[in-house]
Amino acid sequence: MKIAAAVARAKSSPLSIETLQLEDPRPDEILVRLVATGICHTDIAMRDQTYPVPQPIVLGHEGAGIVQTVGTSVTKVAPGDHVVMSFDFCGHCDSCKDHQPQYCLNNFVYNFGGNRQDGTSPLSKNGEFIHGNFFGQSSFATFSLCHERNVVKVRHDSPLELLGPLACGIQTGAGAIINSFKLGPGHSLAVFGAGTVGLSAVMAARLVGATTVIAIDLFEERLTMARELGATHAINARNEKVVDAIKRITGHGVNFAFETTGLPAVIRSGIDSLASRGVCGMVGAAPNGTEVALDTQSMMGRGQSLRGIIEGDATPEVFIPRLIDLYLQGRFPFDRLVKFYSFDQINMAIEDSEAGRTIKPVIRMPL
Repeated sequence: MKIAAAVARAKSSPLSIETLQLEDPRPDEILVRLVATGICHTDIAMRDQTYPVPQPIVLGHEGAGIVQTVGTSVTKVAPGDHVVMSFDFCGHCDSCKDHQPQYCLNNFVYNFGGNRQDGTSPLSKNGEFIHGNFFGQSSFATFSLCHERNVVKVRHDSPLELLGPLACGIQTGAGAIINSFKLGPGHSLAVFGAGTVGLSAVMAARLVGATTVIAIDLFEERLTMARELGATHAINARNEKVVDAIKRITGHGVNFAFETTGLPAVIRSGIDSLASRGVCGMVGAAPNGTEVALDTQSMMGRGQSLRGIIEGDATPEVFIPRLIDLYLQGRFPFDRLVKFYSFDQINMAIEDSEAGRTIKPVIRMPL
């Protein structure tokens, strides 16, 4: 079938909306009509080749839509179901068998390889090979093929056009607080970066009753948003020495630091802001080979730890429906982060995200 898709053809260049050919679903694939899809920092990093992915490629990995047809072996969803598409995984490695699919040992191949596992792509243009299957979906398009592994059935009474960002950015921030840190009453948290991931962490921290929630950013409007969403304190890193300010607020440092930027200096600040036995979790997408200088003696002496977190340690088919329930109850207002754009405005949406004008851009697909 013919579809419209935004194609990344050159490093750091605008995406081009083109007419492509999408294959019919194979026995284990699901055809989804996209209603909307979020733009994530990972999409921008892949366009810019921060991590090398093959081009030309259709990116997009926060898709939400309606199932059109399913392959003969698919039983999880049926035509007409409303779904969100999240990350893909193999399902049979040690991590997957241990119910930790986000740490799939084949993560790169399944999410960043740009092809199916047999080397084919479901996308083409007049005989030209167009890489697809990005995060098992390539959802910068009007239609997408995904898999039972990475599709999540959602409530029909939920606003489908809002739900795509739950697949990655919001799941990452909220999941880190709830699943990775298991934050609770009496705990303190510093969130470095008040973008989609950081603000989702702030909302989740309020949800679980954290006592002190400190947001750090460079932009006052984002710090204002953080306060409205649950931060008890806000620090503008342009104006204050962040670690000193955190120590003044807490007296001894925070129990948990959540680092979303991927910048070595900020990661170090996250570690330095910890109290004894504190944990710093990092989710920022730094370029390959990025290194961080650590004071190992201090970390060892105070029992501190640094760990990487992928997708908020969440199982999407469990965690995403729970976040939707919380949103519909008015307890997790992630819609405050979203600004909608039409499909033909996708490059404007990316520019606004990069400039900090928009926290979470979401692209509405044409009917």
